[in-house]
Amino acid sequence: MNTFNHVTEKDLAYFRKLLPGRVFFGEDISSDYDHDEMTEYGHFMPEAVLQAQSTEEVSAVLKYCNERHIAVTPRGAGTGLCGGCVAIHGGIVLSTEKMKKVLEVDTRNMTATVEPGVLLMEFPKALEGTGLFYPPDPGEKTATMGGNAMTNAGGMRAVRYGVTRDYVLGMEVVLADGSVIELGGKTVKTSSGYSLIDLMIGSEGTLGFLTKLTVKLVPEPKVNLSLLMPFDDLDACIGAVPRVLSCGCDPTAVEFMEREVISCAETYLGKQFPDTSANAYLLVRLDGPNSDALQPAIDTLTDLALSLGAKDVLLADTDERKESIWNARGAFLEAIKGSTTTMDECDVVVPRDVIPEFVHKTVEIGKEAGVRIRSFGHAGDGNLHIYVCRDELPEAEWKEKVASVMEKLYAEARALNGEVSGEHGIGHAKKEFLRESVGEKQIALMRGIKAAFDPNGILNPGKVAGSPFDDR
Repeated sequence: MNTFNHVTEKDLAYFRKLLPGRVFFGEDISSDYDHDEMTEYGHFMPEAVLQAQSTEEVSAVLKYCNERHIAVTPRGAGTGLCGGCVAIHGGIVLSTEKMKKVLEVDTRNMTATVEPGVLLMEFPKALEGTGLFYPPDPGEKTATMGGNAMTNAGGMRAVRYGVTRDYVLGMEVVLADGSVIELGGKTVKTSSGYSLIDLMIGSEGTLGFLTKLTVKLVPEPKVNLSLLMPFDDLDACIGAVPRVLSCGCDPTAVEFMEREVISCAETYLGKQFPDTSANAYLLVRLDGPNSDALQPAIDTLTDLALSLGAKDVLLADTDERKESIWNARGAFLEAIKGSTTTMDECDVVVPRDVIPEFVHKTVEIGKEAGVRIRSFGHAGDGNLHIYVCRDELPEAEWKEKVASVMEKLYAEARALNGEVSGEHGIGHAKKEFLRESVGEKQIALMRGIKAAFDPNGILNPGKVAGSPFDDR
């Protein structure tokens, strides 16, 4: 087991000289820093919080901590859902919340370079008037761009545009010893040795500390509209997904939702959803150059949905109608959280053709365990979000039941050739499920990579695959 040194007064004096006014210790640390959005995974208060403003500051902090063997937990906005940004081994939290500059928008090369603390919801303002946009669309818009890259965040537009990895062209990264490296750049392709940038993406800060990010932009679609397809039959609803994706209409998003989750969102938002008459819904978004260009796709999808058992196809082509649907969809997580005392989440991804089988299995598992399960997700790419709700269960009974339910959910995903996480990452909460999913050989390879980048194991220790120290 790796052990780290505690933060001393001498360490604090160094940090305060380096980052004046941006070092917090003891009672001065906000309780926000001891957890992420999934508080079920525990509270871990760091010994100190440091707010960096530059690459040079990050480099100096890491060099010092590496020499002193102090654990460093990188943190963006703290919106994660698997305990990836909490200091489970103490030490310091090194925050990017002050690193919020959009450094460049290059319209000729169709790229943008940002600091890691830029919020996803703020980034579009820097692109206004350029005719360009950044396609990755994770549901949590208060997350940081750096956090998105470090978890390879996906989102609702992944069906058409892909995930964060597909848009990261370059990175400036500080390694554990304080050295600064440049990975990638503005080129759109390369065959220049091992792709270290692809190792860094999704590494959750365990291999290096991201200080600059260069992303690819694409021409912004001029028009978008949505089709809401209500189904009485759950099988028919999810079974329609492969046909929707293969009909040639190139949808931007294909989302699955059940009536119970919509009801939670209505209560949470205090607003009525456009339709609550069905048991399950598909929500399909289309992007295009103009409304006329989208009409053939609307006709094709309407005829297809009705032939596959949809009760109706509702067109949302005004801002008001689109907002009434997508605001509800965006509120699902908070709405479910607000409907229960606490919850745990399963973020699996399975092949699209087995989504109905997996959804049915989650219902069975919930009934057998006597717990309430709510689910929704990105039907277009097989990524489902399943939430196990505690409600009024006593703590001991909840702990026993949720552990059993989560094990069964992940086992079912493995049996269907799925993966542990579609977009939320591993953190410390899903480590054992990752081990069960990929096996000891892959875990050993991941730990070997970790050792090469971070020999002393100071960067976000105890996360993802862990390190070679963990079994000593």
